[in-house]
Parts: sequence; structure tokens; C-alpha cells
Amino acid sequence: MNLTRQLMSYLFATYLGIRILMRLKHLALASFAILSLSACQATTKPAAIINVPFTAPLASDFRNEIAIARFSELLNRADLSTEQQAKLYYDRGVLFDSLGMTTLSRIDFNRAVKLKPDLAEVYNFLGIQHTLMQQYEKAYEYFDSAIELDQEHEYAYLNRGIALYYGDRATLAKDDFKTFLERSPNDPYRVLWLYLAQAAQDKTQALASLKANAAALDENEWAYQLIALYVGDMSEKAFFSGIADGVSSQQEYAQRLCEAYFYLAKQHQAAGELSIATDYFKLALATNVHEFIEYKYARLELELMASESAG
Repeated sequence: MNLTRQLMSYLFATYLGIRILMRLKHLALASFAILSLSACQATTKPAAIINVPFTAPLASDFRNEIAIARFSELLNRADLSTEQQAKLYYDRGVLFDSLGMTTLSRIDFNRAVKLKPDLAEVYNFLGIQHTLMQQYEKAYEYFDSAIELDQEHEYAYLNRGIALYYGDRATLAKDDFKTFLERSPNDPYRVLWLYLAQAAQDKTQALASLKANAAALDENEWAYQLIALYVGDMSEKAFFSGIADGVSSQQEYAQRLCEAYFYLAKQHQAAGELSIATDYFKLALATNVHEFIEYKYARLELELMASESAG
């Protein structure tokens, strides 16, 4: 009975600690977004960002936080096999990553792969994290390992392509994005990433390719609106006017806005409208959709833009 009470006290204390940490993080991010946009309004043209839909930062799922406490308790057991330990570290790492706790997730992923070196998905996550740290060579190694272990791991091709894109290796990035697109030609996001890599070398050819690849897409799917925006068939105002169509929850709306902000930022960035791009990247971060690549790479984009400005 005493042991049960101690266990429950431990789980409750762990849960409360995580809740407090995440609430403070959400408040900090919301304040950051408000202050950043206020500064932009004071220093840029008023037309930069006007009549753009907003949403409250996405709150963390308390069930993930409870699961983390549960995994932490299970990892203290002495009767776990090496494979069970690796799986628990991986599962807890994924949850840490979904809550934006990148350092804790990386520690768990490294523990998992040390115990079980054949976990392809762990290498994929580690590759993403090293891309975000601008450690591109290390990221390539992790993605190569993921693909060697599982050649059907299609998202490793996407993520290696993104690492190559940010590492200024557009030709190799295009190869990975083409492979990724071939697995699902009707996915608008796959079409967009291939376009971004192609546009880094030849914008005219990239636009022609984008229009050709768009023929395989479903125009009724929301993400198709991103393609219509990029090819010039839809204005930014019209794009935003329909962004809530079909949305059934606050979470879905935050996720959709995160994607919209990121790809709008990339479009304005390509047009040389860096102040507008910066604002949109910051808005993507303010959604708190930690598990989306658009959220993750919005932060990297801001870091790279800040470095270029300082240099």
C-alpha cells in the first residue's frame, strides 16, 4: 500500500512538473510572437501582415504528459530486456519531441539506438534534430542509416532531402524529393518540397514542373490551395478566406495555419520580401504545432535569416 502511494505521488509530481514547464513555455512563445509582430508593425510597412487569421497556441495534450510519467516509471524496472528498454526510450523520446522538449527527446533517442542499433525511425528523428542544429553532415549520416535499415522508410527520403536543401545541395535534394514524390504523386506537400529544391536552381523550370505535377492532385483537398497560391491561380487574400473550410477542431485549425504560414513565408522569402517572410515564420512558431516539419523548420529559417543579417 505504501509502495502504491509512493508511486502515485511520483507520477503526480512528474505530471505537475511537466504541466508547469509546458505552460511557461506556451506563455513565453505567445509573448514572443506578440512582441515580435508588434516590433514588425513599428518598423515595416503596415501592409506587411494585415487581416491574417490567428489562433491560440496549441496546448500540449495532457495524455502525452501522463504517458511520459508512465514510461519513466517503467524504465526503472530491473526486469526489462534490452529491446524493451530501447522501445520505451524511443516512445518517450517521440513524446518529448511532440511537446517541443528537443534535448530530452535527443537523449532518449541516443539511448534507444545505443541499446538497439537497428531502429530506423530513431535515426530518422536524430537526422531531423541535427538538421535543425545545422549539423548537416551528421544529419546525412543518420538519414543514410535509416534508409540502409529500411529502404521503404519514405519519410527518411523527405527528411534527407530537406537536410540537403538547407545544406545547399539542391541537386541531391531534388533526387530525394523525386523519390519521395514517386511514392505518392497525389500529395501536395511532396510536390511543394520538390518545387522548393528546383526553384533554388532554376525558378522558371521549377514553376513548369510544379504545374505539371499539380495535374495529379485533387483540387478539393485543402493543401491543393497551397499549390494554387504558388502557381499564381489564387491570391493570398482568397487563400486565407477559405483556410477554415472543413476544419472540425482547434487542433486542426492550428495545424493548418502552421503549414500556411510556413509556405507563405517561403514564397515571400523567394520574392525578396524578407520582413513579411520573417513575420510568417514567427506566426508558424506561435501555433505550437511542435511535431510538424513546418514548425520545426520555421525556427531554422529564422536562425538562418538572422545569421545572414548579422553577417
